[in-house]
Amino acid sequence: MAQHVVVGLDAGGTSTRCAAVSPEGGLLGYGRAPGANAFSSGGSVAALTQALRGALSGIRGAEVSHAVFGLAGAATAGRDRSAAVAQEAWDDLGLPGAPRVIDDIAVAFAAGSAAEAGAVLIAGTGAVAARVRCGAVVRRSDGNGWLLGDEGSSVWLALAGLRAALAALDGRGGPTSLSERLAARLKVPAHDPAALVRAAHARAPAELGGLAPEVGAAAAEGDPAAERIVADAGRRLLASLAAVDPDSGGEPVVLAGGVLEEGPVADAVRGGLREGGRAEPLQAVDGALGAAGLALRDRGSPPQVHAALLRHDSR
Repeated sequence: MAQHVVVGLDAGGTSTRCAAVSPEGGLLGYGRAPGANAFSSGGSVAALTQALRGALSGIRGAEVSHAVFGLAGAATAGRDRSAAVAQEAWDDLGLPGAPRVIDDIAVAFAAGSAAEAGAVLIAGTGAVAARVRCGAVVRRSDGNGWLLGDEGSSVWLALAGLRAALAALDGRGGPTSLSERLAARLKVPAHDPAALVRAAHARAPAELGGLAPEVGAAAAEGDPAAERIVADAGRRLLASLAAVDPDSGGEPVVLAGGVLEEGPVADAVRGGLREGGRAEPLQAVDGALGAAGLALRDRGSPPQVHAALLRHDSR
């Protein structure tokens, strides 16, 4: 007998995840693949195809009725490229019709809430705040990339930590444990600023984001420089959220991304929201489930089915 299936796919910079669910919201299959960038060429299609195939491979007689793909940039300059990449992956599996392609920001909101509208604050490798309504981004703040923005992201934290470490080493700033911590992570001598500079420049910005936990750990131990960086990150993230969510009317706020899952920056953001009188924010789960929830809504399932699906976090 045919098994009716709804699909949600979330393509991030580091991983691509796909969930196949029943019309009642039960998780039927799950697939993972490397990261996919909607602006690159063949690799993106291969990653989407791999994740999609993994989610559907164990389902006998699967008939996919609705699908939502969340791809970075799909709502802006990358709309046409995103749609083409998604369709090629879809066609690779011989599936009928086409998936609905939306921005991964909207998927992040749907991974934390089944509400029609609200705000999402994302801080991972990059950082962006957005207001979302009916599965679409209607307003956004930051998300301008590591060179021009992404304030409060892991890359921003890492760069701020490296600057503080170098300032301590050459006398412009006070002593900080970040000099030793970051040098150790980059495998260079602790008191050699030139070696620290060379090691930092040799790495891609996204790779430098892996240093952010050292900044958080130093702050947790009371390092003054790290504490200032963390507090600044929290303020900047809250400012991005305030720019898109001035009159929320009690609508939910969703936090997403590794920086906001736990740690001192997440604590600072949550504390700032409480001080502002906001309800406790919701934490996003797996984006593939958020995308699947939106696909269920497209099919006509009630919000309660979407909300129940989010309790199946498969990360």
